[in-house]
Amino acid sequence: MKDLDLITIGRSSVDLYGGQVGGRLEDMASFQKYVGGSPTNMSVGTARLGLKSALMTRVGDEHMGRFIREQLAREGVCVDGVITDKDRLTALVLLGIRDEHRFPLIFYRENCADMALCEDDVDPAFIARARAVVATGTHLSHKKTEAAVLKALRLARENGAQTALDIDYRPNLWGLSGHGDGENRFIESAAVTAKLQSTLHLFDLIVGTEEEFHIAGGSTDTIEALRAVRKVSKATLVCKRGPMGAVAFTGDVPDSLDEGEAGPGFPIEVFNVLGAGDGFMSGLLKGWLDGETWPVALKYANACGAFAVSRHGCAPAYPSWEELQFFFKRGVVNKALRHDQPLEQIHWSTNRTGDWSTMRVFAFDHRMQLETLAGADAKKIGAFKKLCLDAATQVQGGKAGYGILCDNRLGRDALYAAAETGLWIGRPVEWPGSRPLTLEPELGPDFGALNEWPLSHVVKVLCFYHPDDTAEMKAEQEATVTRLFHASRRNRLEFLLEVIPSKAGPVDDQTTANVIQRFYDIGVYPDWWKLEPMQTDAGWQAACDAITRNDAHTRGIVVLGLGESEETLAASFAKAAKFDLVKGFAVGRTIFAEAAEGYMSGKIAADQAVKMMADNYTRLCTLWDAARKNRG
Repeated sequence: MKDLDLITIGRSSVDLYGGQVGGRLEDMASFQKYVGGSPTNMSVGTARLGLKSALMTRVGDEHMGRFIREQLAREGVCVDGVITDKDRLTALVLLGIRDEHRFPLIFYRENCADMALCEDDVDPAFIARARAVVATGTHLSHKKTEAAVLKALRLARENGAQTALDIDYRPNLWGLSGHGDGENRFIESAAVTAKLQSTLHLFDLIVGTEEEFHIAGGSTDTIEALRAVRKVSKATLVCKRGPMGAVAFTGDVPDSLDEGEAGPGFPIEVFNVLGAGDGFMSGLLKGWLDGETWPVALKYANACGAFAVSRHGCAPAYPSWEELQFFFKRGVVNKALRHDQPLEQIHWSTNRTGDWSTMRVFAFDHRMQLETLAGADAKKIGAFKKLCLDAATQVQGGKAGYGILCDNRLGRDALYAAAETGLWIGRPVEWPGSRPLTLEPELGPDFGALNEWPLSHVVKVLCFYHPDDTAEMKAEQEATVTRLFHASRRNRLEFLLEVIPSKAGPVDDQTTANVIQRFYDIGVYPDWWKLEPMQTDAGWQAACDAITRNDAHTRGIVVLGLGESEETLAASFAKAAKFDLVKGFAVGRTIFAEAAEGYMSGKIAADQAVKMMADNYTRLCTLWDAARKNRG
């Protein structure tokens, strides 16, 4: 039983992409961290397109190796073939975008983990699970890694799987130029040509740029090079031609590249060519393994390459299947795809990772309510929030579907400690009780402090907004929320918008829905909505409809508690749980109020407070789970 569509084999690194565009790599001041290496990129790209992909490689037994393994798992890539090397470090690559023609990069790959891949790492049972095995040229450059690749290819062919090669020629990784020459894509070498040609007969599909076929074929005349490859291989040959698209040759190579099978190209602005080939290969593999014709497969490939060329980073730039279909249906509207807001929204929302289909959230982000308690001060509130976290993790027990809301100003110790718990983490930024909305000063006037946040933290903001507000009130609050939303997105942080219109005016079944629609109208697309309990099914339906007609890929809604009793919450949960878009609750005072008062006044000890809150939280989780199970 083949449960994998493909296994990619070879390089796996951490890409550190310069955050500044248009300057020298020497002058980069900050970097974005992504997974990298052609096989790794392709495993992500194909997974996003709906294929069941896996990667065979080695990573170091350190933070960067764990990052690659965890990120691949988040992307849906099978990591059964990712081996932890206890003696070597994970490879690193530093990259920059100098201009549309120059993209400096430095490979840090001296004795790196993935170059220690060996025959013993290739498990026949693992290879047998895949319909296809995909190799890249770099791992043919050293005897040990070459032996591993050849074993995998032999096993694949014995098991009836297809095989593919991305030539992926990097001269300095073959020892032909120095460390500072990572950008160079072609140096003639008879030795490299001979090595490649000794393996080309093992492949059903061979893909490369014109320069890569030059090295594979031993000629700088592209037709002559393709014909040289054809003499040693019956594979379909796909030659990438940059802005001219790509062509496929299934038989004899004709006199002109224009006579090959081609797919439509997409006129877009070139921003970053790094990783474009891996995006192209991801789309091509999708079409190939789905049994599409070559023009259709090349259409997929050209589009995926276009996405990569227009965005920052390699793997993060690749589209989801939903995004690709939207692009085909609508076409190119803005040639700078990264500035096409509808497209970018679909890219963001369909490539988020993590399963948060159930949300049982203990909210102890309260500041004002705790500061007014007798005996409370900043130190004691901070200690209490650590107790809240202890209660949350006790109830969680390492299981999925649990989370917290915790602030940084008073709850920093708890917030930082939560990083390794697996809890969903929301972090408030509003100044408590503010209307019009103002934010915590620590965020800075330009919201620049968001770039210090871990990517796992969700920006949560509460806005007391009502459709009947004055024009001035609306304008001020909308401007703050809009700026915050875009700052969150720029910093790759998810965004939760909480609205409680009943605190600002009278409400009916349409009030919350109208508020939701207004924020979409001004371009705010929250990943999460936090809403007060609706009094009627009609109110919930209106709110859900307002969200889904604007954003089909929203994370969903969590219902807040407003400090109500468990009995009242049970009734509100029963009503909310009828709607699939409501994923759970985010409740605070019902869980912690009594414990907080007792702890601050010295009437109960820390362990008593934890037990009291854990019991309360457990009962609310049980109430929600029962409501979801028993919904009518």
